[in-house]
Amino acid sequence: MSRETFAKRLNSAMSLRHMKQIDVVRAAQKQGLKLGKSHISQYVSGKTVPRVDTLRFLAATLNVNDQWLHGDDVPMERTDSSDVTGQAAQSSVSDEPTVASAASSAPTQTLPTLHTTPSTTIPEGRPMRRFTKSTKLDNVLYDVRGPVVDEAARMEATGTHVLKLNIGNPAPFGFRTPDEVIYDMAHQLPDCEGYSASKGLFSARKAIMQYSQLKNLPNVSIDDIYTGNGVSELINLSMSALLDNGDEVLIPSPDYPLWTACVNLAGGTAVHYLCDEQSEWYPDIDDMRSKITDKTKAIVVINPNNPTGALYPKEVLQQIVDLAREHQLMIFSDEIYDRLVMDGLQHTSIASLAPDLFCVTFSGLSKSHMIAGYRVGWMVLSGNKNVAKDYIEGINMLTNMRICSNVPAQSIVQTALGGHQSVNDYIVPGGRIYEQREYIYNALNSIPGVTAVKPKAAFYIFPKLDVKKFNISDDEQFALDLLHDERILITRGGGFNWHEPDHFRIVYLPRIEVLKDATAKLTDFLSYYRQ
Repeated sequence: MSRETFAKRLNSAMSLRHMKQIDVVRAAQKQGLKLGKSHISQYVSGKTVPRVDTLRFLAATLNVNDQWLHGDDVPMERTDSSDVTGQAAQSSVSDEPTVASAASSAPTQTLPTLHTTPSTTIPEGRPMRRFTKSTKLDNVLYDVRGPVVDEAARMEATGTHVLKLNIGNPAPFGFRTPDEVIYDMAHQLPDCEGYSASKGLFSARKAIMQYSQLKNLPNVSIDDIYTGNGVSELINLSMSALLDNGDEVLIPSPDYPLWTACVNLAGGTAVHYLCDEQSEWYPDIDDMRSKITDKTKAIVVINPNNPTGALYPKEVLQQIVDLAREHQLMIFSDEIYDRLVMDGLQHTSIASLAPDLFCVTFSGLSKSHMIAGYRVGWMVLSGNKNVAKDYIEGINMLTNMRICSNVPAQSIVQTALGGHQSVNDYIVPGGRIYEQREYIYNALNSIPGVTAVKPKAAFYIFPKLDVKKFNISDDEQFALDLLHDERILITRGGGFNWHEPDHFRIVYLPRIEVLKDATAKLTDFLSYYRQ
């Protein structure tokens, strides 16, 4: 089956039947099929083709001939013998065709036999074995680099310029690594050819320990410091060491989606507590409390927050600590943006308020020192480590298994954390990040049907769309439509486990003149857009 032919015919049939992607997804849900928006997006863009049972479901839903949709030279009209909706409803969705699934459907109208040519069969004539992704990935979502990004890559491959406002990557927007950091790495490279200790270089961990002491993290020694290939690796490691099947972790909604993905991948269950847009995107403590069960092991706090740019005051953090203390929960605190705080405000590490609880605090240099590609992050264990001795053994085991993190990147931690912090020049009036924050906040709020809470930290803003005004029911489709019409790439709110189709995230790292062009295009797009 040709991907291009299938995609063309699928789009044609959907247009003819006046069906949108979300309509197909809802039809699948009624049939009990696991068919998500990302599947449909892949099909209509020609990225993948469905397997036979899914193709039959699509044909039945769109009331077209199975073989026509498959790409054969037959009439589009559906015949009685091709009505196999009931059979399709018995199957699950995948992106690869298999003989077994085709045989189990046993349709009256026979599709061309798949995988029976010499190139796709083993000598005995049995069907070629197909290897599919693990079912552990069924609930893993990372739309910051997902189907919409894939479509943007396809467009770029054809020569189309796309403005990427979807990912917090400072370098492409002219933010440079401090010269001293680059010089020190180059100077130390000859000494970085071998492995380091699993937890990291002594000099790096010593500097991180001293930084943690300045942040008032209690009971921290150099043995409590772990370096990683970015914070992402350490989040995955920390969840894998902690969770058994069915264990629950409270995670904010909206969240940085890696947290939810890593919890699910480790066999746990991510339970999302709401952050309240009407209260500066602070966590809703009552909602958090209502989500705690006897299976809850930990609370995740992302402060400063991605995607909202919120900064939590000490009073809110204290309420979370009190709740964790009451229910004997661990606290994981993602603080990668703790040095990107504006308006004269100060960041408070939640671990500093919880000396009697076991806390794991994450940070790194990717954002504050504009070196996302160097991949250098760390986690710090603090507080009451006596209650987590066995868990710490698990962390050590996984840390040893990955040998060590990037040694050249570790070598510049001491330099980066000492002396003048160049990031401070960006976050005050007149600085790039501060001024770009001011512009994007005012520009978005001037667009009819768009509102946004002013971020206090990081370099993201999470605006809200009036879904009634724009008739939006599918935020992924909104992101795709904006991409196709205006060549602007954003991340939909659903990509951050926000369960309404009314938000999206913008990265405001581009210079103001670029942001002006982007917001002008967005204004024009929303002047006519109705989903």
